[in-house]
Amino acid sequence: MSLLVPNAWAAAPAAAPHGQSLWSLLIFFAAIFALFYIIAIRPQVKRQKEHKKLVDALSVGDEVITQGGILGRVLRLTDQLVVLDIGKGTELTLQRNAVAAVLPKGNLTF
Repeated sequence: MSLLVPNAWAAAPAAAPHGQSLWSLLIFFAAIFALFYIIAIRPQVKRQKEHKKLVDALSVGDEVITQGGILGRVLRLTDQLVVLDIGKGTELTLQRNAVAAVLPKGNLTF
């Protein structure tokens, strides 16, 4: 067999020390998790906190837009619900979380 395969190729490759490869693997996974946290998790948590502050600060008379794109003026509020006037006396009851943004006063003209 030595005629077909040179001695350098026939020898088993030298293995890296076990401790060193384990640490480099752990560091690699920690870096991947940190990158995922910075790119995906942290901005989402920040948006959720801002939306919660917006929903908690709603008051009667605010002009809002819902996540479905409906514009309306807040008529009544409860802990969970908001009642919107969406034009010509039409009222719509939604969950507070359905409010996407508060508009500047005077945008609605109905």
